[in-house]
This record gives sequence, C-alpha cells and structure tokens, in this order.
Amino acid sequence: MDKHEEIFNNLQQEMKRGTLVLAVLSQLDKPEYGYSLMGILEEEGLQIDQNTLYPLLRRLEKQGMLESIWNVEGSRPRRYYKISSLGISVRQNLISEWKDLNKVIENLIGGN
Repeated sequence: MDKHEEIFNNLQQEMKRGTLVLAVLSQLDKPEYGYSLMGILEEEGLQIDQNTLYPLLRRLEKQGMLESIWNVEGSRPRRYYKISSLGISVRQNLISEWKDLNKVIENLIGGN
C-alpha cells in the first residue's frame, strides 16, 4: 500500500467512525440484536465490524441512549437493543447537526 492509499484509508475510517452513532441510533426504533443490526447497516452500504459495533452498543446503553433486553427463546439467547427516550432526543439533535454540517461541507467543496 502506498502512502496516498494509507492516508486515504485512515481518513476514510476516521470519517466513517464519526457517523456510526447516528447510523446505529437511526435503526433502533424497533429492537434489534447486534448481528441483525450489522446486516441492516450493510444492506444500506455501511460496513461495520462486530468488534466496533458491540462495544458501541454497550457504550450507548451505558450512556442511557439504548435499552436492552435478553431474549432467551429459540436456540440461543440474544440481547436486543432499542433506542431510549434519551436516545431519541439525542438522535434528533444529531440529525439536525448532520444536516447543517452536510450543507457547510457541500458549500465548501462546491459539489466536486
């Protein structure tokens, strides 16, 4: 990998990391377990590694933005996550901030 590719990959990963909270919160109006959430995000074109997703889910739950329940029906227990009322409020703020930031960036890059 040459220097340009290495720099681009690092910056691309950093930019993506900054959008993951909003992406995750946007998909948890109904309960989902980690693997199903990964599939939903991938279907929309956002690849996320389980080693990134699961710690993020736990952090968001600890911060009060997600609630989780264990479902022990079926072949194996699964922890389902759902957005909390705090998470809904934070998500709305993040959406607003995302839209404002997107306008600024679009203006800065001039549609290039």
